[in-house]
Amino acid sequence: MRRHLILLCAGALIAATPALAQAPASPPPATDAPWPEATFEIYKLAPGKQEAFLRRVARDDDVTKAGGLPPNQVYVHQDGADWDVLILKPHRTTPLTPAQEAAMAAKRKALGVESGPAFFVAIRELIASHTDTKTYGPITAVQWLAKLDAWRAEHPAPPKP
Repeated sequence: MRRHLILLCAGALIAATPALAQAPASPPPATDAPWPEATFEIYKLAPGKQEAFLRRVARDDDVTKAGGLPPNQVYVHQDGADWDVLILKPHRTTPLTPAQEAAMAAKRKALGVESGPAFFVAIRELIASHTDTKTYGPITAVQWLAKLDAWRAEHPAPPKP
């Protein structure tokens, strides 16, 4: 069920993202180039905690903004499957600088945002269940197949007896 939900959500996000839907097809990257990665986090929230959760996400966005990072990509459930909020987090390809870390720590302190174990205790008060999954993408089917074909060319199957 969760796998089906994740695939459905991923497809819906891609279809709903105009930049991706209208982007011209790009040539596949070199097969040894790293693929972009992202994490999808799917939340079913505790009853009556939707607003508090989204305010928490907005507060966390203030912290990342202080470090020069973009806000979370949040999708709020409207109809259908059994989830409340989906967050898409593209993975950074470069580590945070000491200046970014310091700016975010200062903002976190100014806003009273918990970190470490206190973060997990606080956030769990808002969540009934949560799942996440690491993905490759956004990529095209052509890009994925090119990488598969290159791998197969380098690793031919042994002859069948």
